[in-house]
Amino acid sequence: MKRHIPGLHSWQPDDQNLLEGLFLVRVDRAHFRWQPKKSYLELRFVVLEPIAAEKKFFYGRLYTTEKALWKFSWFLRDFGYDAELFSHEQVDVRKLLNLQGVVRISHSVINGRTCQNLDAFAPAGEWETLSSTTASVTSGKGSHP
Repeated sequence: MKRHIPGLHSWQPDDQNLLEGLFLVRVDRAHFRWQPKKSYLELRFVVLEPIAAEKKFFYGRLYTTEKALWKFSWFLRDFGYDAELFSHEQVDVRKLLNLQGVVRISHSVINGRTCQNLDAFAPAGEWETLSSTTASVTSGKGSHP
C-alpha cells in the first residue's frame, strides 16, 4: 500500500530548538540499555531553570564502560544519589527519578545524527552561583584571565 505524505521529502530535524548551555534539571526517566560493547544509562531530564527553557526536556546517555565510569560517578555524586547504594556499587533506576542537579550540555552531529552531550555536572545548590557567573561572562560583564 502506498500513501502520499505531503512535505515528507523536505522534512529536516529542528536543530534550532536544541538546548545548549547550563541548566538546573530534574531526572524524569532513567533506563539501562544493555549492549555487548557499550552499555549505557539513558536519562530524560526536565529543565527547571532558566525560566525561558522551563519544562523543556532532553535526553542524555551515561556510558557504564570502565573508561566512562568517572563521568557516571560524577553524575551520581552531584545529583545526590543514595550514598549507601553508591558505596555498594549499586544503581537503582527508581532512586534516580526526581534527583536534581546542574548539567552543562552541548550537541554534536555524528553520522548525520544529533547527539546531546552531557559535559559537566554540579549539585543543585550551586545553581544560583553558576547561573549568575555564566550570565555575567556571556553578557560581557565577567572577566577572562
